[in-house]
Parts: sequence; C-alpha cells; structure tokens
Amino acid sequence: MTKLNPILHQELRLSIISFLVNAEWVDFMKLIEVTQASKGNLSVQISKLQESGYIEVKKSFKRNYPHTECRATDAGKNEFENYLIQLKQLLNLE
Repeated sequence: MTKLNPILHQELRLSIISFLVNAEWVDFMKLIEVTQASKGNLSVQISKLQESGYIEVKKSFKRNYPHTECRATDAGKNEFENYLIQLKQLLNLE
C-alpha cells in the first residue's frame, strides 16, 4: 500500500503547500485569508514545513511592523508533486 507523506498529509499543511507551489513569495496574511487558519496554528504549521525543507520563510519589517513571507522550495514542490502521484495511485486514478 502506498504511504502518503505524513508532513503533507495534514489538512492545513496541505493547504499551505498547495497554494505556495503556484506562487512566488506569499504574505502571511494572504495565507491566513486563503486557509482560514488562526495566526497561531498557521505559524506552527509553517514552522513544520520549513523544518522539513518544503518552504522558505523570509521575515522583515514593513513600516515598523513584522512582515513574514513564504514560498515553496524546489524540494517542497517535488514532494507535493510526489504526494499527488501517490494519492492518485492510492485512489486508483492512474
């Protein structure tokens, strides 16, 4: 049986990476809007994706306020693509 990537096989992390693979740098507030997650939960899941090497996080200041942006790494894009392939195999769609 195909074993899905446990890092990506979680609803919020999957939502984050699926949005980031089709974008460049994405603002933290945009990710909140897209995922409807709380700031705390989103931060935790972003950290897990970053620790796994699937996303890159850039922190800066804009008008004296913290500003966080994220983007998918090449490894993250590859893992997401592999995840989709495995999911299709699991569902017998290929």
